[in-house]
Amino acid sequence: MDNQISRQFGSLARLYGQSGFMAIQAAHVCIAGIGGVGSWVAESFARSGVGTISLIDMDHVSESNINRQVHASIENIGQSKVVAMYERILKINPICKVNLIDDFVSTENWPKILPFGVDALVDATDQTIAKTAMASWAMSSSNIFISVGAAGGKKLAHLVEIADLSEVTHDPLLAQLRGNIRKFHGGPRDKRLMKITCVFSRESVVMPNGDCDLDGSLNCHGYGSVAAVTSTFGQCAAGWVLNEISKRRIENNKNQAII
Repeated sequence: MDNQISRQFGSLARLYGQSGFMAIQAAHVCIAGIGGVGSWVAESFARSGVGTISLIDMDHVSESNINRQVHASIENIGQSKVVAMYERILKINPICKVNLIDDFVSTENWPKILPFGVDALVDATDQTIAKTAMASWAMSSSNIFISVGAAGGKKLAHLVEIADLSEVTHDPLLAQLRGNIRKFHGGPRDKRLMKITCVFSRESVVMPNGDCDLDGSLNCHGYGSVAAVTSTFGQCAAGWVLNEISKRRIENNKNQAII
């Protein structure tokens, strides 16, 4: 590492080892959904020295985003979320390559909108159709993949955890995803692992309080949200991906040594 990189990211090399950190530096990660969860995922990747980050979203920053999205501020209301995140990433890590995909994931465009050479994908979307498209694709892909559940209606960040989709509870969004994978994509209907890693919380969903009305969606806007939880969902997803990238490099090095 040169002096600047060593000063900025040296602690990562001490944590993951030189080989593991080199894998992180060389990695291309993609985040679908740059909102309450995905913005924190992107933030964590930028601060961890990830070499290439692709951002997929078509939404714009609004006042209601400021309570939970790391790139949202009074100054950038109305700005494209991917552009706002791009600008923030370059202030953290100017040598990071950032790809912007101004679109929403759908059955029709996935995986065509996924950039070439992606090593890992984080699904931080809040639409069941989009989540199903990505998860079903990941089942037959060698890419590192994690799907994030619903952070809306949750208050207790310390209850967030990671498990296989088959083991997820208390999450209506991931429950819908599990049903779709079983019904349309051949997922096991018993207790066998579905091999789709998820971030979720077993905390019961808190319904809107007082005079607030639920808008019928499963996202943060519908249920209400707090940055302590959305950021924890995002950091858990990012941490798991970084560890998987590092672990795969170490395993590959061991296999090569045996050969």
